[in-house]
Amino acid sequence: MFYHVKELQYTAKPSKPDPVYAKKLQEVLGGQFGEISVMMQYLFQGWNCRAEGKYRDMILDIGTEEIGHVEMLATMIAQLLDGAPVQDQEEAAKDPVIEAVLGGMNPQHAIVNGLGAQPNDSVGYPWTARYSIASGNLLADFRANLNAESQGRLQVCRLYEMTTDPGVRDMLSFLIARDTMHQNQWMAAIEEIEQTQGSIVPSNFNQEFEKQDVSYSFMNFSEGEDSSAGSWANGPTLDGQANFEYVQNPEPMGQKPSLQPGPASLHGTAPEELRIRQGLGKMEPLK
Repeated sequence: MFYHVKELQYTAKPSKPDPVYAKKLQEVLGGQFGEISVMMQYLFQGWNCRAEGKYRDMILDIGTEEIGHVEMLATMIAQLLDGAPVQDQEEAAKDPVIEAVLGGMNPQHAIVNGLGAQPNDSVGYPWTARYSIASGNLLADFRANLNAESQGRLQVCRLYEMTTDPGVRDMLSFLIARDTMHQNQWMAAIEEIEQTQGSIVPSNFNQEFEKQDVSYSFMNFSEGEDSSAGSWANGPTLDGQANFEYVQNPEPMGQKPSLQPGPASLHGTAPEELRIRQGLGKMEPLK
């Protein structure tokens, strides 16, 4: 059960309207690493959680917070669109360079949404559930969460640099701070789980069934050997099970691919001898 508190988690009020910036802000609302993505990702991870109750509670705590962040951004976007009817969208990008790059105001903000936010990214691509991850393996999910918070914080920091509006920057500074916390939160949870189940996902698959002679080999598949200087190519592996091996010139270990001819009814290109035997127009009719 959810309750809606009418006050925002933090102030979301621009100093003045800016419909072009409203278009940019859509990215951290409905983009791949936006607030809608992490909101849905965390909520479904929590609802599907079968581990200890502390993990379910923690995931749903942050998932519910992200609902509030979605509301903050939607509110900010709506206010940035105040006084910006669609016929005036050209005025939002008087600089021809900016207009060429950004295309001015997003006309859908006026035509479709009535000067409101939308669950799309900054170029109008709709949010999709394919952005979200909820696998049931908490270590895999928490690593995905850390990536989402890292990319999200990066984008919000870039948006902070793209405006001088003190009201917008104030809200973004709050979101940046919460992303700092959330990255630390997921790193702490990752470390806690790794201490009890190890660092490889999944941890309960019998390694006897994997090709263990290549389990810890770094293979040099590009020109040059700069990669050999990395910690991933020498020394103990992070799962504590072996030492990294650097393979300078990997050799093929498989066969040369050779596929059987497809059925004539598919009208593909058969090997030469079969083409000659079939001849043009001499194929048997389909039965």
